[in-house]
Amino acid sequence: MADVSFAGMPEDPRRNGLDRPGDEPAQDDAWSWTAPGLRRSRLRVRTLLAQRWAWVVGQTAALLISGLALKMQVPWAMCFTLVALSAWLNVLLGLAANGQRMARDGEATAQIAWDILQLSGLIYLTGGAYNPFALLLIAPATLAAATLPARYAMGLGALAIAASILLAIFHMPLPTVDGSPILPASSPFNLWFVVSARIVGIVLTTAYAWQAASESARMELALNVTETVLAREQRLSALGALAAAAAHELGTPLATISVVSREMARNATSEEVREDAELLIGQAARCREILQRLTEMPEAQDAVHERMSLVQLVQDVIEPHMVHGIRVEAVVNGPSGETAPDIWRRPEIIHAMTSIVENAVDFARSEVIVIARFDPRHIVIEARDDGPGFSPEVLAKLGEPYVTTRPGAEGSRTGHIGMGLGFFIAKTLLERTGATVDFRNGRRGGAVVSARWPRAALEAPGYTGA
Repeated sequence: MADVSFAGMPEDPRRNGLDRPGDEPAQDDAWSWTAPGLRRSRLRVRTLLAQRWAWVVGQTAALLISGLALKMQVPWAMCFTLVALSAWLNVLLGLAANGQRMARDGEATAQIAWDILQLSGLIYLTGGAYNPFALLLIAPATLAAATLPARYAMGLGALAIAASILLAIFHMPLPTVDGSPILPASSPFNLWFVVSARIVGIVLTTAYAWQAASESARMELALNVTETVLAREQRLSALGALAAAAAHELGTPLATISVVSREMARNATSEEVREDAELLIGQAARCREILQRLTEMPEAQDAVHERMSLVQLVQDVIEPHMVHGIRVEAVVNGPSGETAPDIWRRPEIIHAMTSIVENAVDFARSEVIVIARFDPRHIVIEARDDGPGFSPEVLAKLGEPYVTTRPGAEGSRTGHIGMGLGFFIAKTLLERTGATVDFRNGRRGGAVVSARWPRAALEAPGYTGA
């Protein structure tokens, strides 16, 4: 392995047992801040799972009440089979997917389509369109309209309409009690049963729409904060380029001023004129020193300054946090015989990883280690600490806005006051660059945050300039 260790720290013996993140592809690789997909990812996987569990509980309760309290004759086996299928789907999705991840449009569409079909199956078994609970088909269609792009929402709405029409034509008989219909047309019970079903439908539909709108508003606010942070980093980078250009343009007139000032000093007719000329020479020299420092700023946007080595990236990430009494080390390793690749300078990556390391420093007991690994396909940057790790309730929500357990400024090493946006901003920025972000606890304790990119997304091609 090619191995680089720096920051004045010895090589960490635990590196051989590192937890490795999964090989899943980066989410929304084609994302850009101005892409047409800006409305994507407004629904979390966890939201879909939670709502399906609510369906499972509600359907199970309705079937049990119908059988045990009302003594209805319902095809129990087929009804409970459909409910069990939804429950098993939720279990499988919960095990396979990261709950805080945003659901892709196709993924959310498929899950909501299953909810429509499963509910349609239950209604088919219990009277079809004559079952007043057929009104509940509007709930998943409303959720789709509130969270998905138009073409997906229209497709799911058409599916719900088609199901409603087919259920009016094809259905099994309404449940009976001792062979008698439970809903005779003249029965007052029929009226109140229909009214109750509609009230439940209205409440459930309103709750769906409110939950989707509330989550969308929270995400919108937090994303605005993220965009502000990124815009600030880009302005700083632009200032660096402007400073380099100004230094280049001012170099020639300053040289002229220096030459003329020396001539004035040499041919001065009085001591006062000579002192003024020497003052001009000194001030011109000072201006040249300032401009020289500006031209050395790494933010200058040219073929050299737009790129940096992977080693330099992790060095920049840990450098601000080596003054808090915690051992902070960075390690870069890769295949034997290969040097660390050069990558594009991305302000959002530097800001995000710096924020993650800052959080690790606040919670670490004695050390924080940043490991950068590369191979022919991927580049991975991982931050580890030896603190208590993420609690289960925080780990389930990490990456969402306004989730924090960071102490106040007086109780943290870095002096940062936690508002619950740091991890959200970092995760969002990293995913915008094509990274897959993973939060977990290490096998030997402590928190682990890793970001994995396809190597082609970060690597800068070889520079051939002079």
